[in-house]
Amino acid sequence: MGRYAPTPSGPLHLGSLLAATASYVDARAHGGAWLLRIDDLDAARTVAGASEDIIATLRRFGFEWDGDILYQSQRHGAHAKAIASLLATGRAFRCACTRREQSGGPEGLEGPIYPGTCRRGMPAGRRARSTRLRVADVTVTCPDAIQGRYTQRLARDVGDFVLGRVEGHAAYQLATVVDDAWQGVTHVVRGADLLSSAPRQMYLAEMLDLAAPVYAHIPVLVDDQGRKLSKSTGALGLADDALGPQLVRCLSLLGQRPLATLACRTPAAILRWAIDHWSREAVPRLDALIVPQG
Repeated sequence: MGRYAPTPSGPLHLGSLLAATASYVDARAHGGAWLLRIDDLDAARTVAGASEDIIATLRRFGFEWDGDILYQSQRHGAHAKAIASLLATGRAFRCACTRREQSGGPEGLEGPIYPGTCRRGMPAGRRARSTRLRVADVTVTCPDAIQGRYTQRLARDVGDFVLGRVEGHAAYQLATVVDDAWQGVTHVVRGADLLSSAPRQMYLAEMLDLAAPVYAHIPVLVDDQGRKLSKSTGALGLADDALGPQLVRCLSLLGQRPLATLACRTPAAILRWAIDHWSREAVPRLDALIVPQG
């Protein structure tokens, strides 16, 4: 079972369509279901009307999901329960540190490593701001189905990472692991910018006694300056009058070698062709592909 979980921060663009196409076609080619989940946990990033726009766009491109759409903002209770269970077993701890107080640690993959200030208890008089996972000094290897083996030494590379804010929503890592398991997701196909999250998510799943899915990370699309396509970098929206050509372009970027004449067919017909001819092995084993904008 696969899934696609866009953040409703704006309209879909070519990079979004690439990820949706890869996850959908991979799931269907292997006889699996495909779920749509809206990652709307962070209210600050959520744009009014974006969820509805994403859903309508996916429908226009011929994507058909199984079951109801899941909105992660409706899963606060399940996320809080998971955090509570980790606190109860000593696998997580409350942290009072501000971002500034964390900034002096050694540099990790995604910024300074948390120095462990609150690992043995918060300083007297301080109020808890977040909950962190107590990360052991272990090495975790993700046998990625596209990128190959990817290994992290968690304590050195990411440290005790945040599971959620005490007075806010769960963090991406926690919500993703909990909701993937709850929905029965077995295969996650997503952009390579999230490959560094896979070992953390595998480790967290183990701490929660949950099964981790199989991961397959496709190249992300970047502009000619190496910036990932996004609304903030001026990524162009998808054109309603060129559905077929855009789907075929995605299949070409995924190494599937579609015939040029396929672009004249309906989105449903193009997706059927893609499902019949899908090959994970043909997907470029790259972090990124350059797609000039404009």
